[in-house]
Amino acid sequence: MPESLPRRAGRVVLLAAMAAAIAACMVGPDHVRPAMPVPPSFGELPANATAARPTPDANARFWESFDDPLLVRLVEDALVANHDLRIALARLDQVDALLRGRRFELAPIVTATGQAGESRSSADQMPGVDRDARDVDSLEIAAVASWELDLFGRVRRGIEAGGADAVAAEADLAALQVAVVAEVVGGYVELRGVQERLQVARGNADNQRETLRLVEARLDAGRGTGFDSARARAQLEGTLSRVPALEAAEAVQMHRLSVLTGQAPGALRAVLSPHAPLPALPPAFDPGTPGELLRRRPDVRAAEARLHAATARVGVATADLFPRFTLGGLIGSQAIDSGALFGRDSETRLVALGIDWSFLDVGRVRARIAAAESGAEGELAAYQQTVLRALEDTENALVRYARVREEDAHLARAAADSREAARLARVRFEAGAADLFEVLDAERTRLLAEEALAGVRTRSVTGAVGVYRALAGGWPSVSPAREAVAGRR
Repeated sequence: MPESLPRRAGRVVLLAAMAAAIAACMVGPDHVRPAMPVPPSFGELPANATAARPTPDANARFWESFDDPLLVRLVEDALVANHDLRIALARLDQVDALLRGRRFELAPIVTATGQAGESRSSADQMPGVDRDARDVDSLEIAAVASWELDLFGRVRRGIEAGGADAVAAEADLAALQVAVVAEVVGGYVELRGVQERLQVARGNADNQRETLRLVEARLDAGRGTGFDSARARAQLEGTLSRVPALEAAEAVQMHRLSVLTGQAPGALRAVLSPHAPLPALPPAFDPGTPGELLRRRPDVRAAEARLHAATARVGVATADLFPRFTLGGLIGSQAIDSGALFGRDSETRLVALGIDWSFLDVGRVRARIAAAESGAEGELAAYQQTVLRALEDTENALVRYARVREEDAHLARAAADSREAARLARVRFEAGAADLFEVLDAERTRLLAEEALAGVRTRSVTGAVGVYRALAGGWPSVSPAREAVAGRR
């Protein structure tokens, strides 16, 4: 007596349930975050470090702490329109889409097919049969399902690797945001620093023109020499020679900021040409601990995610040592007449369990396993190197910032004293108590001191940006940039 359909269906359900129970097994190593020796604190703390621990959203939108509306606008434009960020966002979307597709591998694949045909046999094939009787119509409709029973975790390890790839892509986008924002802020600070040095050079040139005027007036009055006039003119020309290089550096920074915000190189010239002071240093900040740093740094998260993905791929390769079971099924209807297509006697069905086992190809399988294990070893080394570089970057940023602040204090006093010395030298010269050499030397010293002060002020602010960049504090999350870019499509 043929087995009834309900009984056969129950057997299939039972087989699927048993497969699901067995499927809790996954071969291959599980990812564990590698232990790394991390110091309890940083070796150098900035003088304005706060004692309180920062909250999770501390220093949010740190560029606003510079109190410069134009800088805020440039950063926000870059987060929306920077093409490198758009490329990284597209890659993240691509990885997310691939991960969504991979998750469907856990579910049965169901397809539907349909076919209609007409055939005629020859008289030799069917002798004695009328011509019309040799015409045969056929109709077929079927639903086909196949399901890989993931008994050893090949599919799940693949999904695990894809999920880790998505985490890495998201962290890469966050790291690129850090880099782009830091470059915009740093470029803006450099621009204002160059403009300040231009003002210093032009201001000193004005003073030296006045000195030259006095020398030439004395020469006309018979109280000076041509040597004094030539020497004063030479110093003025030397000061003026600094201006073209500074103007070129100013233009280069404008071009860079324009491209960072997704515009043509000259697009921001009108906006950035008016000189403005350097942004003020941000308020006190706390670098926290090295452990907190490693949890914040997106490059460390990306490196760990890549290690996780490589570890999961060892499991994918290892699963090929074991048989692969596939449960297949078909239900449909076949008939030679459309009226009988869904009749009782036109029913077709098939339930099958397939086994695919490459045990005879074990050499290639073990080679793939070895390759995957080597890849995981490489990603482990990359993770460890990323952690060390993150600590190194932060220590370097902190020590540079601390030392440049000390340098700033010394040069500020030197510039003030140089300005006073130049003023007194001019007074003495006009009163006849000093010669021209004393005036020119004092003005040369003033120029060097003011240029050095402008440079160190620039480095102070860029040093603060470097600390924020190393600490990965105050950076936007991925979602706002995603929404902003999507809104421009």
